[in-house]
Amino acid sequence: MLVEEACGTALFGILAEGLADRFEPALCDTYARLFAQAVAHVTPGVEPAILVDHYQRVRRPRPVSRPPRRIVVLSRVTLGADVNITSVLMAAAKRRFPRAEIFFAGPHKNFELFAADRRLRHAPLSYAKGGLRERLAVWGELKALVEADDCLVVDPDSRLTQLGLLPVGSEDRYHLFESRAYGAESDHALSALAAAWAAETFGVAGAKPYVALSRTPRHAPYCAVSLGVGENSGKRLADPFEENLLAAADLHERGIGLCIDQGAGGEEAARAARAVERSGVKATLWEGSFAGFAGIIAGSRLYIGYDSAGQHVAAACGVPLISIFSGYCVSRFFHRWRPMGERCEVIRVEGHDVSSVLDQVRAAIGRLV
Repeated sequence: MLVEEACGTALFGILAEGLADRFEPALCDTYARLFAQAVAHVTPGVEPAILVDHYQRVRRPRPVSRPPRRIVVLSRVTLGADVNITSVLMAAAKRRFPRAEIFFAGPHKNFELFAADRRLRHAPLSYAKGGLRERLAVWGELKALVEADDCLVVDPDSRLTQLGLLPVGSEDRYHLFESRAYGAESDHALSALAAAWAAETFGVAGAKPYVALSRTPRHAPYCAVSLGVGENSGKRLADPFEENLLAAADLHERGIGLCIDQGAGGEEAARAARAVERSGVKATLWEGSFAGFAGIIAGSRLYIGYDSAGQHVAAACGVPLISIFSGYCVSRFFHRWRPMGERCEVIRVEGHDVSSVLDQVRAAIGRLV
């Protein structure tokens, strides 16, 4: 059965993400019914119908009813989503409630992207990426964090609550941005939808993604590059694309160096090093935290990468970027996750014409640099 610990990859990577990535409202109902059964199967005393009923109530956007003393904003767990979506909701909450105590609840590596924001405090929560029981372990800790009557919970469709399915805090003080269904008839990007939801919920218009890094970036003539794909191999183009990409950029001729992220190490670091070696270009390889690389992106002249967290940092910092967007399951996924900004060049990969992608990269560099 998929609820067994050994099947965690299939349950979440195939079923949950497969339903969510299509951004189809009807599949939100399917997800709720299926996962309510799964949660109840491994959690004594939980009734599936109660979870589904709770979800159907809280998924409806509504204005905040009364000012909170404390606001807990839940992490989306993935870095790019916290920049692209969660930060929008935090920005709106800060403006609407300037005297409230605001907590970012989630992993430390995610909070590092906002560590210099003096309005934010960190409520450390870890989310194990194993089987269902392991992932539900955070539920009790989260309920204890938000149990106060004057605590407002802002949920950006977080995996901490299994996309709003797990009840936490007082229901009338809990607000879910159901990113999979909100604005369903549009092709707006998630950052724009989050801003629209924030306006509806907090009465604050124009909230945008941001980062607040503890190190002030040093601006210099270099291009930040990420070849990471967040463990989704479908997002990358087949070899020898990456080495050809580094060689095709011709940035050295423009007096611009390359700084390439090695990610979390392992296969990703090996790919980055191999691409540099085979391309023959000179480059600096970054080995460190993602927050550290985010500082490099923020100080760069240009960012180039696949659809991943780096593109959202670049967009939030106003850095010109080239996003190579491939491997999406439906067209709406592309529209939802594309970075937004005046100098965002998004290359939508159709088919396998790598030479065309390289031509588009060169043209985009000519416009941005």
